[in-house]
Parts: sequence; structure tokens; C-alpha cells
Amino acid sequence: MTQLYFLCTGNSCRSQMAEGFAKALFDPQWRVASAGIETHGLNPKAVQVMAEVGIDISTQRSKLIDTDYLNTSDLVVTLCGDARDRCPVTPASVKKVHWPLPDPAQAGGSEAEQLAVFRQVRDEIKQRLIELKKTMERA
Repeated sequence: MTQLYFLCTGNSCRSQMAEGFAKALFDPQWRVASAGIETHGLNPKAVQVMAEVGIDISTQRSKLIDTDYLNTSDLVVTLCGDARDRCPVTPASVKKVHWPLPDPAQAGGSEAEQLAVFRQVRDEIKQRLIELKKTMERA
């Protein structure tokens, strides 16, 4: 069983979308979770744009980092600089990857412009996860 942990500041958008995609894309033997340095609640726009691609994350919830889960993970993916910089120290056995993605919750403009940013980040997360899956399968 491979354990994967996605971290960002508030566990409301990027890490939630990554968790949803990973659960859909990876084998069931993967344990997948997400968390944040803080909890900001699940962002409704993240739920909306994931539903557009057939992935329901509406039952996920915003969670704080679980140190036990973190320390027993095979791979930790940080999705923002804040999480990377403030993530608790992990054992050397935990591989860390950083994906510096913009925070869609900070997008300004109209509703349509904000949703466009959410979709762009969603699509980049999906692409990175497809590449990660290929890499992990080769290892």
C-alpha cells in the first residue's frame, strides 16, 4: 500500500482537488488524503469544477495535518509555498514533491473569471497526477 498526502495552506481548494483526482486515478491500494496548515472549509467552486469533470468531492472536508499520517506517508505533495515552508519535519523516508500552484481562492474578477482560474488549476493538478502516476508505476 502506498500512502500519499496532499498539503496546502487551508485545505480548501488545491489539495482537495488533488485528493479527489488521486482517488479517481490511482489504484484502490493507494491511501490518499489531504490536509492543511489551517482549515478554511471546502471551497464550493472547487466542488463545482471537479463535478464538471465527473469527480464528486462534496463529502470531503477541510482537515489539519495529521502528524502520524504525514510521518507514515510514502509521498507528500505540497501545493503552495506556505505549506512547503510550514510543513512539519518528516522522516527521511518520506519523499516530498512541491507543485507551486496559484491559489484559485485568491482569484479576482467576475464569477466566470474566478471559475476559469479554478478550472486552470484543476487541469494542471490532473496533468501532474497523471505524470506522477506514470513515474510511480515505473519505480
